[in-house]
Amino acid sequence: MKIMPCPLNGPRNISEFAYGGEVSDLPAPDCDNETWIDYVYLENNLAGIVREWWYHTPTAFWFIAERDTRSDEILKTYPASDVYRDRVDFTPPRGASKAKE
Repeated sequence: MKIMPCPLNGPRNISEFAYGGEVSDLPAPDCDNETWIDYVYLENNLAGIVREWWYHTPTAFWFIAERDTRSDEILKTYPASDVYRDRVDFTPPRGASKAKE
């Protein structure tokens, strides 16, 4: 059984988690569509130590894990708030409809 050290709940069975992709910096909000497509759909898939998003499904908690992809060893986990402290507000594109309130 593989154990993931969750920063909120402590060591838990890996079956309680979902992989969320590589951690990468957001492109500028006004960048072109090709840059956004690359950000959303392409991954570097590096061999070595990478930072990844993980989600603890029972508690709906997102966090970051550092994992060595060569050995699948989880080296460190921490809350995303340790890295991302500012909230990014986006302006909806023209013609986008507002959700009903």
